Amino acid sequence: MRAATVVILAGALAAAGAVMANGAANTPAAPASNPVGLKTAASFQSIKDPAARSIALFTEAGKVIQSPRCLNCHPVQRAPTQGDDLHPHNPPMIAGDSGHGPAGMPCFSCHTQANVPTWGQDIKSIPGDPKWGLAPAEMAWQGKSLGAICGQIKNPATNGGRSLAEIHHHMAEDHLVGWGWNPGAGRVPAPGTQAQFGELIKAWIDTGAKCPKA
Repeated sequence: MRAATVVILAGALAAAGAVMANGAANTPAAPASNPVGLKTAASFQSIKDPAARSIALFTEAGKVIQSPRCLNCHPVQRAPTQGDDLHPHNPPMIAGDSGHGPAGMPCFSCHTQANVPTWGQDIKSIPGDPKWGLAPAEMAWQGKSLGAICGQIKNPATNGGRSLAEIHHHMAEDHLVGWGWNPGAGRVPAPGTQAQFGELIKAWIDTGAKCPKA
């Protein structure tokens, strides 16, 4: 095992141990609530022009796409970020060839099958999911405008060869995407619900998948 990997792993274990020990007798904090809701897809029916309605639908869905719960896992630099302020991951982490961490310290070194409460003061839970890992490099969004993200999402040349139907299935039904609405204590969930988000994406596709200006 490389020395750098040993240092990172030791730091991760020490940090996790400190978090677990900090106030272990206290009751875990309840998940935060997101005051930002989502409009329903049906509420955009009053926009008669299909292209304008399509843009409005994606703009609404953008409240989820550009929320911290999504952006933290869609970094351009292949290094995840954390928190509602998108601060650098601690300990320092890179995606590795698989998108699931470097050799010697995969994501599952700390992130397990589900969220784990820590009873800590600063970190109230460690997020987890069976498929935990970074989004593929071709789906890196952080720092881009909503229009640029939209163009990237719908173009098979820049989205990993995915069809719009596959994009909808991923956003509407994927379990890891759904984690955004169940992120564990200490994190603000994505706006609305995954079902509402999926309906917005489906309506966006049905109206021509038009994008806001980049």
